[in-house]
Amino acid sequence: MSSSGWTNPEENTLGVILGRRNRGGVPNASTAGRAMRQASARGASLGTGYLGVGASVLAAIQGVYGIALFLSHVGAYPSLLPVAVAWLLYALTLVGVAIAIATRGERMPNWMFGVFLIFLAGVVTLDLIAVWPMHDVGQFATASVSVGFGLLVALTLRRGREVLAAAVLLSIAVLVAIVVTTPLTPQNIPAQIVAVVLCFAPVSIGLYVIRRFRRIVQLELDRVLVQSTVSAPRFAVGMLASEELARLDLAAEELLDSVATGKTKLPLTPKTASVAASLATELRLHLIEGRRETWLYHAITESEQLGKSVSLTDRGSLAGLLDPTQRDGLLAAVWLLVSDKSKGSSTAQLTLGPVSSAPDPVSKTITVPIVLTTTEVARNRVDPATWDAIGKVGRFVDSTQNSSLRVEIDCVVGNPAEQ
Repeated sequence: MSSSGWTNPEENTLGVILGRRNRGGVPNASTAGRAMRQASARGASLGTGYLGVGASVLAAIQGVYGIALFLSHVGAYPSLLPVAVAWLLYALTLVGVAIAIATRGERMPNWMFGVFLIFLAGVVTLDLIAVWPMHDVGQFATASVSVGFGLLVALTLRRGREVLAAAVLLSIAVLVAIVVTTPLTPQNIPAQIVAVVLCFAPVSIGLYVIRRFRRIVQLELDRVLVQSTVSAPRFAVGMLASEELARLDLAAEELLDSVATGKTKLPLTPKTASVAASLATELRLHLIEGRRETWLYHAITESEQLGKSVSLTDRGSLAGLLDPTQRDGLLAAVWLLVSDKSKGSSTAQLTLGPVSSAPDPVSKTITVPIVLTTTEVARNRVDPATWDAIGKVGRFVDSTQNSSLRVEIDCVVGNPAEQ
């Protein structure tokens, strides 16, 4: 145990490492460590396995269409054996992978992926051998073109660039076969182009869909985690700090227990004393942070989306005075303003206070001025839901500053002196 092991992990709410310094900062035995291992497991994150099932169904449907196309041209083949074996091998490959995934879980290790690619390469080779003497690859190639859809089975279980590389190699193989064997004419060129496109288009489109899906789910997870801060106390530690405090507390208990049981002799050695001093300093820092950092600070700094787009100025820690409804409205408004990609690289600056007006002795409230300044957000592009969210915070006046939106809000909150 060393003092260097107690630095805060630079992560956001999704477990994304923000800095290079602490890539290994989360202990494997911790809750965060277990969650990050589970989230990083291939095929186990963000429910992409459901997309994999859909891709398998799509590959099966296209395979049925390819077999029907092959049967419609069966009389034109000089030899049916290579193409028939190619289709049999293709069907056995897809069924074998489906059974392996069903029994082993949503995982495709390197050896399985290698065998999968070798079998698909055999399918392409046999199909091209069958159509080679026909001098029209685009018209008669069926099993080799279907391999482009068969690669979709591995799309959610392997890295995208690996599957895309396989699709590119398939396209190159078919293109070379076309150039070598097929005399190109205006009549057969469209069929050749379609054959090459079908080799890589399914994987390309599938990659785009999966990345968009993962991005949407990550944003929703981030929003849900950030939304949990609206019910936090006025001053509190954040979600990541709670994990860090639990780890520091365990280390301190282990050290004290070793002293009490005599495992660690007194006086402490310089190394052990340095560790104890480091633990005490870290615990004090966390306690101090818990008395000055509000829910809004943690919501912004621990969010992947808000952390890179929103800056906060709240010297009086006035955000902690907002009630849950006002917090929810303010957080929703800021989220909607900076999360819309159609607005470009939009940012927001939140400034709370200072309180200039005297407290109302009758209603026992004070008015907290909130200024929301944005960049790259035109007023006429603001979603109506944003105005509804701002209305929950308090009375507001909007204006345009440097061709972007500026909102001044008068937020009425309970007087902390009366509570």
